[in-house]
Amino acid sequence: MSSKFSTFICQNCGYETSQYFGRCINCNEWNTIVEERKNSRSKISTINKSKESKLLHEIEIEKISRFTSGFREFDRVLGGGIVPGSVVLLGGEPGIGKSTIVLQSAGKISLNEKVLYITAEESLEQVKIRWKRLNQKSLDLKIYAETNLSFILEEIKKVNPSFAIIDSIQAINNDEMESSPGSVSQVRNCSSQLQNLAKEKNIALLIIGHVTKDGALAGPKTLEHLVDVVLNFEGDNIASHRLLRSLKNRFGSTFEIGIFEMLENGLREINNPSSIFTNKENISGVTTTITNEGSRPFAVDIQALVNKTFYNNPRRTTTGININRLHQILAVIEKHVGIKLSEYDCYIATGGGFEINDPSSDLGVAISILSSLKNTPPLNNCSFVGELGLSGQVRQANNLRAKIDEAIRLGITNILIPKTSNELKDNFQNLIQIKEISNINEAMNYSLRE
Repeated sequence: MSSKFSTFICQNCGYETSQYFGRCINCNEWNTIVEERKNSRSKISTINKSKESKLLHEIEIEKISRFTSGFREFDRVLGGGIVPGSVVLLGGEPGIGKSTIVLQSAGKISLNEKVLYITAEESLEQVKIRWKRLNQKSLDLKIYAETNLSFILEEIKKVNPSFAIIDSIQAINNDEMESSPGSVSQVRNCSSQLQNLAKEKNIALLIIGHVTKDGALAGPKTLEHLVDVVLNFEGDNIASHRLLRSLKNRFGSTFEIGIFEMLENGLREINNPSSIFTNKENISGVTTTITNEGSRPFAVDIQALVNKTFYNNPRRTTTGININRLHQILAVIEKHVGIKLSEYDCYIATGGGFEINDPSSDLGVAISILSSLKNTPPLNNCSFVGELGLSGQVRQANNLRAKIDEAIRLGITNILIPKTSNELKDNFQNLIQIKEISNINEAMNYSLRE
């Protein structure tokens, strides 16, 4: 006979305990502990040993044959396309367009590969309505509406597709488990069985997952460790632009992003992101920097508004720039330029709200702040690239050659960079005016001339 016992699992981090707590002792979140029933009887199965260990030099590998997702931006983030047998986890806010991008991609893939789209949140008719709105073409695309894991596994085995989509993992349940759909145990168990089948049949599997209120993927962290690729679809419901960002990728870089625009008939990929994050108007408080996301450089505007404060503590607000980075830049300006910024509110925003993590944007942020403070437009048609050190020095930027190439492509005529070798400067002679600077004062005096 099988006996059952209760365990308590945090729905935020997956921590298990034998008793209830109002607050999870692992992640410190309140009211996330949920009681779940487990079967104490261990399952005994017959194991047939079919694999043996091999010496490393005896292992022969073949080149991975990827197939395209139908979007160049999607392929870029995946590392060059979809790998057969891989498991991809796609997360994002509700309504951001996760189902839209995978349905569009499924239609494009179906023109060359067999595709199975499993919807656990919509009926077949609802999917068809959305498909008509997207106005896409398909050839070998099957839609299956089901929430029961056993039926889903059987359908995948029967269809044997090259690419399968689960929308979404939180809506699928395993009848052998007593916990409710969407719980940590259910998500972990269903994902594990789906992954095992994908690896066994060499099926590329994409799983859509919901996110928590903090923006993290719902379910335990072990789910992210289980899959091969973790992607996050970012944006907001007001702006039309969407960013597809790689958080984990066993088959490519984790720093690549894909940029899309949400239209009435679905998502459109943006091949030239510099065009949507920059404005060529020369006004005070606005500079342009060249940032890197993965292997791709593109231009982003940095806007600053510096104004006399009416509060005891001046306000510091950022959009797209880390707030701690701003505090550091303000301290450097106050120390080495001699401007008392504690009397001013400072607001910083990037073009399109794009999140910049590249430290070479520091120089652009500093010059935009000084430009707004002095009410003087910076040097016309100029880009600013360089990391700002605590000593006021402008430090070397990564991937500088590619950034200068991007500036030339965009028609930018001037660029401020840290001091570098003459060889690099000579390579771009007569293509762009390169000004090498060593500290923040040099950059200010050169770019903010009246």
